[in-house]
This record gives sequence, C-alpha cells and structure tokens, in this order.
Amino acid sequence: MSDKLTPAYDPQNIFAKILRGEIPAFKVYEDDKVFAFLDIMPRAPGHTLVIPKAPARNLLDITPDDLAAVAVVAQKVAKAGLVAFEADGVTLMQFSEPASGQEVYHLHMHIIPRVDGVPLKPAASIKEDMAVLAGHAERLKAALAA
Repeated sequence: MSDKLTPAYDPQNIFAKILRGEIPAFKVYEDDKVFAFLDIMPRAPGHTLVIPKAPARNLLDITPDDLAAVAVVAQKVAKAGLVAFEADGVTLMQFSEPASGQEVYHLHMHIIPRVDGVPLKPAASIKEDMAVLAGHAERLKAALAA
C-alpha cells in the first residue's frame, strides 16, 4: 500500500535481504509472520530488532494483522531480555519515515533491555564483536524457550 505519505516498499532494503538469507543475522526468534534478530550495533546488551516477514515500509503501511504479530513478539522478546540480561526495564522504539529518524525502510521495532543508571550507547555507533553477539543471542533464545 503506497500513497503520497508512504513511498513504495523497496525489496532491496537490508532487512528484506536478511529475511531472504542473503545477509547473515543473529536470529533469536522466528515464526510464520515475524523474525527477530540482534542489532549488530547495539545500544545495550540484548538490543533486538523485531520485523514482520511481510513487506512493510513502516507503521504507516503495515497491515493490522502483521503489526499485531510484531507487537506480540516484541513483548515476548522484551520479557526474555529482562531475564537474559538481568535488566530493570525495556525501551521500545519504532521510527516511521525520515523525519522520525527511520534509516532502514522495513518496519522494525527496537527492543532494548535497560539497567538502571546505565545510559544507552549512541545509535549506530559501535559494531559489537561477533562472539559477544553470538553469546547474547544464545542467552535470549534460552530465555525465550523457558
């Protein structure tokens, strides 16, 4: 669905490529509608991106059913992040269109476990070590399976 407010979905965006297996990702959850994986430049340990498998540019063009599926998984990942990273809270972020700060045009929700008194790293600032991310993914998967 595209109109003057929401440009057309670009199937060559990086998250579409991750969904097609063209780019690797640290998957923590997958079902028939949703895929969740770690951000490689996390703002805090366990920073996860939850995306629909359906092509949706952002909140403005996703179907209600696909948005609901993303929200349900975002909640599951948030609860698992609290356990896996002994967090005190969680930050949920979603950006739609350039004025909001959106940079990847496939709907995604950032789920960031938070510890009291520990500030977030600046956005897209430090690429995490791949071994660290692999460990974080295993911790989240274990918490999701519990």
